[in-house]
Amino acid sequence: MAAPSTDPRTGAPTRREQILGVAARLFAKHGYHGVSITDLGAAVGISGPALYRHFPGKEALLAEMLVRISEDLLAGGRARSTGEPRDVLVALVDFQLDFSLREPELIVVQDRDLDNLPEDARRRVRQLQRTYVEIWVDTLRRIHPGLSADAARIAAHGTFGLLNSTPHSGSRADPGEVAALLRRMALTALDGLGAPVERPSNPG
Repeated sequence: MAAPSTDPRTGAPTRREQILGVAARLFAKHGYHGVSITDLGAAVGISGPALYRHFPGKEALLAEMLVRISEDLLAGGRARSTGEPRDVLVALVDFQLDFSLREPELIVVQDRDLDNLPEDARRRVRQLQRTYVEIWVDTLRRIHPGLSADAARIAAHGTFGLLNSTPHSGSRADPGEVAALLRRMALTALDGLGAPVERPSNPG
């Protein structure tokens, strides 16, 4: 993931980065519509109006947050997309899992508040997300040549759902144990995609 911007004099996150981090936590906890500019300013120690020096409004703040997430995921996916297909798949799973464990608030905000973005930003996020998914699709089809693109896409989204489930689990388990379990589950499922699919029997 891209490193947050820091003040060159102190090495501390810039005020803009502080606002983005606090906004992610507040949006995840209270929802986008449950947080005001005044709330955001108070949480970072500035007045609400002073926040407008950094962002033109709450909508612009959300847009930067979610576009940046998608850009970072795509950049990380591309950086791991070359090599032996199975090695690439492991790297992609580890990358997505690391993101989900480090940025649970951003996952919640992305899942819940994407529709609150202005149209241009929402279109940009969806384009970035689709391109990221296609890296997974290509990798899975190189591992399982008989797999259709649609099936690989479903498998990729299912894997994201599994790996991104941590913020919703309420688990107090050791993060290392959680990561190991989710990693094993994801790779076991993805490795088995080449096996014949058993259709559920018709109860009627």
